[in-house]
Amino acid sequence: MAEPSSVVNPYAYDNSAIETPPTTLRGALRRVGPGLVLTASIVGSGELIATTKLGAEVGYVLLWAVIVACLIKVVIQGEIGRYTIATGETALQFMNHMPGRIFGLSWVIWLWALVGILVMFAVGGMYGGVAQTLHMMVPAVSVDVWVGVLLIVTLAVLLTGSYGQIEFVATFLVVIFTILTVVTAGVLVFHPEYFTWGSVAKGLSFDVPDKGFFTAVAVFGITGVGAIELTQYPYWCVEKGYARFAGVRDGSAAWNARAKGWIRVMHVDILLAMVIYTFATVAFYLLGAGVLNTLGLVPESSKMIENLSKMYTELLGATGLYLFIFGAIAVLYSTIFAATAGLSRQFADLVGIAGAYRFDDYTQRRKWQRIMVVVFNAVPVLLYYAVKLPALMVTITGVSIALLLPIIAICTLYLRYKKLPQEVAPPQWVSVLLWITTIVITVGMTWYALKQLPMFK
Repeated sequence: MAEPSSVVNPYAYDNSAIETPPTTLRGALRRVGPGLVLTASIVGSGELIATTKLGAEVGYVLLWAVIVACLIKVVIQGEIGRYTIATGETALQFMNHMPGRIFGLSWVIWLWALVGILVMFAVGGMYGGVAQTLHMMVPAVSVDVWVGVLLIVTLAVLLTGSYGQIEFVATFLVVIFTILTVVTAGVLVFHPEYFTWGSVAKGLSFDVPDKGFFTAVAVFGITGVGAIELTQYPYWCVEKGYARFAGVRDGSAAWNARAKGWIRVMHVDILLAMVIYTFATVAFYLLGAGVLNTLGLVPESSKMIENLSKMYTELLGATGLYLFIFGAIAVLYSTIFAATAGLSRQFADLVGIAGAYRFDDYTQRRKWQRIMVVVFNAVPVLLYYAVKLPALMVTITGVSIALLLPIIAICTLYLRYKKLPQEVAPPQWVSVLLWITTIVITVGMTWYALKQLPMFK
């Protein structure tokens, strides 16, 4: 079915949609959006499940790791977004520039695709988590039935939803779970049986305990902007219009000014999202470390949601259960909604890069997006029915995403020096941070692989 003529092709990189970027912070804040969609994807599997599980296992001691995981990757995110605005290329297009071909595509794309497929386990875990929460609210309906209902609702929304609709729903969910989680963590401060400032200070001392290390690596991979979210962000920037508004690079001073202006807007978008998901992530970790660790409860298996609810009921009493149910549905469903919306765009793009349709054929792109929406929701549901261990499913995905991070970081360095138009090159201090971030991530993940994974023992 052809797209209506009124539908704007956000991937059409020409000068028909040139727009002067806002020059004030207020104006830039009015144009944010991609980071909020990404936040909806981020704050779910990583924060509510993996982060709280880590806190439940090891207490406050790895608070520093959670904060670092939220902050360290934004440099990479910004440089990938800078490249997309300057060139109009998507993340998979720039990854395809990396040397080394397998069946006509860069080996990096094949590795990314493998991890993208593994993300289905995390999405399945999210379906199970939301279903368990809804079952607590309506026990007469089984968890398995709730999973089926959620699948139908998600397909109905995403198969017809535009970027604007996705941004609206994602922003709504982000606002709900951020307020509820941060307020609950604030209440934690007034419960000395669960919280002391001394424990927080110990959590910032850079200790690395043996216990919980596997979960810690998963949290590093899935908390904050993970490898998959890093490669999804350019798609949301494109669909928001940042690249189209800059126009095609023509060497003119006008293009240079527009591109730099929309890059500044993008940085506001990234920083706003970082503040939101960092506060939410730290709040979840403190709740897990304070309440669940003290009670000796680890959120996993069929009791995952029941154990997680203790973070709220122990602090807020019976009212806390209802707040938890409301917040958990918002948190977990936001990941299902935003992550599958992003993955469908990425894998549809992969089909195009492989030669199945022309890049400027938006009708074919939309068709493949719809196909991938079905795939990346139906398959995870089947995986959940087969495994039914949401916390384990999320952790498996987190480790694979963490191990992909060095590759994405190295790709970003490559495009920074080999492909990025020099008119919009970042300041020297940003390039230094990019190098430091890449080295830290690469050394950390390599050390983990050598020390922890069975094939290297």
